[in-house]
Amino acid sequence: MKSKWILTGAAAVVLLSSFSFLGIFSHQINFNEEVKPILNKHCMACHGGVKKAGGVSFLFEKDMYDPAKSGKPPVVAGDAEESEMMRRILLPEGHEDKMPKDGPPLSTEEVEILTKWIDQGAKWGNHWAYNRVERPSVPSVGSFWARLGLTDDDETRWAKNEIDHFVLEKLREQQLKPAPEADRATLIRRVSLDLTGLPPTDAQVQRFLKDTSPKAYENLVDSLLASSGYGERWAGMWLDLARYADTKGYERDPGRSIWRYRDWLIKAFNEDKPYDKFVVEQLAGDLLPNPTDAQLIATGFHRNTMNNDEGGTQDEEFRVAAVIDRVNTTWDVFQGTTFGCVQCHSHPYDPFTHEEYYKYLAFFNNTRDEDVTSDTPTLRFYGKEDSVRIVKIEQWIKAHQGQKGVKLPDFQRFARIMEPKVNSHDFDQHVNASLLDAKYFGIQDQGTARWPNVTLTGKNRLLLNIGTNAENALLQLHQDSIKGKVILSLELSKVGDTVMVLPVASDGGKHSLFWTLHSPKTPKEWVKIKWAAFQEALPGKDEAGFTDVEKLYAEILTGGVESTPIMYDGHGDLARTTHVFERGNWTVKGKKVNPDVPNLFRESGEKTASMKNRLDLAQWMTSREHPLTARVAVNRIWEQLFGTGIVETVEDFGSQGITPTHQELLDWLSVELMETHQWSLKKLLKQITLSATYRQSTAVTPEKLAQDPFNKWLSRGPRARLSAEQIRDQLLATSGLLSHKMYGRSVMPLQPDNIWLSPYDGAKWQLSAGEDRYRRALYTYWKRTAPYPSMVMFDAPSREFCQVRRIRTNTPLQALVTLNDPVYLEAAHCFSEAIAAKYASPQEQIREAYRRLTYQSISPKRLQVLLNLYNKSLANYRKDTGATKKLLANDGNATPELAALTVTANAMLNLDEVVTKP
Repeated sequence: MKSKWILTGAAAVVLLSSFSFLGIFSHQINFNEEVKPILNKHCMACHGGVKKAGGVSFLFEKDMYDPAKSGKPPVVAGDAEESEMMRRILLPEGHEDKMPKDGPPLSTEEVEILTKWIDQGAKWGNHWAYNRVERPSVPSVGSFWARLGLTDDDETRWAKNEIDHFVLEKLREQQLKPAPEADRATLIRRVSLDLTGLPPTDAQVQRFLKDTSPKAYENLVDSLLASSGYGERWAGMWLDLARYADTKGYERDPGRSIWRYRDWLIKAFNEDKPYDKFVVEQLAGDLLPNPTDAQLIATGFHRNTMNNDEGGTQDEEFRVAAVIDRVNTTWDVFQGTTFGCVQCHSHPYDPFTHEEYYKYLAFFNNTRDEDVTSDTPTLRFYGKEDSVRIVKIEQWIKAHQGQKGVKLPDFQRFARIMEPKVNSHDFDQHVNASLLDAKYFGIQDQGTARWPNVTLTGKNRLLLNIGTNAENALLQLHQDSIKGKVILSLELSKVGDTVMVLPVASDGGKHSLFWTLHSPKTPKEWVKIKWAAFQEALPGKDEAGFTDVEKLYAEILTGGVESTPIMYDGHGDLARTTHVFERGNWTVKGKKVNPDVPNLFRESGEKTASMKNRLDLAQWMTSREHPLTARVAVNRIWEQLFGTGIVETVEDFGSQGITPTHQELLDWLSVELMETHQWSLKKLLKQITLSATYRQSTAVTPEKLAQDPFNKWLSRGPRARLSAEQIRDQLLATSGLLSHKMYGRSVMPLQPDNIWLSPYDGAKWQLSAGEDRYRRALYTYWKRTAPYPSMVMFDAPSREFCQVRRIRTNTPLQALVTLNDPVYLEAAHCFSEAIAAKYASPQEQIREAYRRLTYQSISPKRLQVLLNLYNKSLANYRKDTGATKKLLANDGNATPELAALTVTANAMLNLDEVVTKP
């Protein structure tokens, strides 16, 4: 019997040994986790997307097996000894073929990993972020008996929802334990600042502290999500991504009226617009069936690109720059991928080719904005009189709808957005003609110009935006040549900037047209044309009253109306062909390409063959199959709440980005967002803020600080300095100055003098009146070349381009802002007045001020320091009454005591616990 067991055991040993020999139990090398980092570090600089030294690249799997210039493939799957890559890596130092050529040699461990990987078959793999998001299993927590509900333990008592299960699993791996829940005063201030961007009111705090129900905290979260401040807080975050500004940028940086897009954002967040629709409407709202005004306004996301109105610039150059910015921003914001470098060459590290960049650009290349001063296309908002005119024209079209003429939807579209039309910078072959200030076409006496390739079939009206000081001039439009058939003759004599609806007599078909001008009386006066459009006449042109109706049409197009820039695609003659730009140079056009997405996504099963426009693209991006959109959205929300994303490089999910700390949690939340929450951001935010992970105390032990200094593993609560907007809004709220007025044009609150320099138009900072001076930060007028200084000091970007992540800085200048900026001084003054009205002694005043700012009791040591500051300031102001009046802005109630309290309150507003999320 004993010998039988010995034989059985020996057989088992032999069997296991053979399994080991066959590699069944050996460690399988993971390409993305172990091999790709080595290639990126040592090889990609010379053998990647930018440079393919020796004809070798490790960017794509097929390249790895292709013979190089040497005639040998870099990798022979299953045989490291025969792989040229390994041969060169293992050559002795000093050998001319030694790899890496100009870098440090690979470590022994790295060589072993590559060798083993090749011997195991050199299995390739997509980077984790480019694989479909699958729902991972939720880790179990607690003991076996606790999971059965027969007892409980620390883990089961601590966990509130599934998020905590994922976090606990990582904490166990790192031999860390979570922190206990923060006190209630801390919790309400934290979650209020996170969800609404504002501190809680005293009434909210007292109500929450007294509420002993099990759902007290959940009810608080629900109320904050339902508040109007929620939409303002999250819209403010999105403005960086949309590179929103109230000016156009570049050196001239004139104003732009696009505030309706900002208001759309606020409403979208407050309405909890599903994130997939939120994305689609911003990228392609104009392409939806019968788009609403709101859906058109949403496309302002990509009309926030800069516009160069300087003289001497070339519109096409800056139109292309705007299109390129849209491509890069779309990838930065929604895909978390650095795609901009692919404009000039294939991606150095990730599998995106140079040609694929321009296929993607083709989705955006047909938009009708062309860097013109008017910022067209725009959505127009008519006043009462013009609206009446429009109704009359619509009634005329309906009454004559059986007759030949323009259809009602076509009229409504043109009246609404004035597209399609041709901007006059498209006219060429100028003789005695020019682009005036490089903006609009101008022609003088005996001048000519060509309007190329115009389809005239079915078009018997020319809509022309024209103006001149010339007298007795004759402008003509000829078909096919300068001496060809005249299809339009227009007598002009001092015409202001106006839109005319003019009859034309063409032969139909497609022709080049030619402008000529005869102006002998005033030969040096320019006739300026801004745009032109051929259309079919209104129906009923042979009936009485037609001339009056056509006149109404011209009047509504001429009248000045409010408008906001939107996206709109050109079709037919206005459609563009897209080419690869050789080395990113827009003037050197290479291969023609059609709209498409990178092959990487085709290989992962994506259906992209029928994608033709931005709507197709946006719907593909928000499909369940897409690997990036939900992950990037969840990561951004997490970063806003915890200060650092699960993927710290929010802007880069690629192979050079920082590896996620909790990848399974990120994937689980991404599936939750798409499937369980049906893309609801409010539900996602509630889920995260209800977790025990979010509710933890920020207190840290020396052991945790040593083991997890940056709270990478979430062993304590989130603590980060407030954003520039939160700091300002908190200041106004606690001082009682904050206006809760919503929407409308941007405002100009107090700022130091001489910030703006506007040599082109002399624009100045016009201080807003009344409550507009105290509105929330997101309503502040944003000039790209001179953004609001106190917010820039706290890391707000200029918004010339999209900034996905604000990198927090700590500098002495920030303290100088909070201590000296006029807004902070005024707020400290008002705050002190409110405190002094209720409390008499300095000790009581300081205690109450600290409580209102932090909802915590002040420590005796803190109190004494602030009391010393108060007493010192009081002594100074009693000696210098002029300084008192200067500090308190000549307040009739100015006293040395109020001045001293103002200085003390100003210092308290600068405390770490005030400007940092608790």
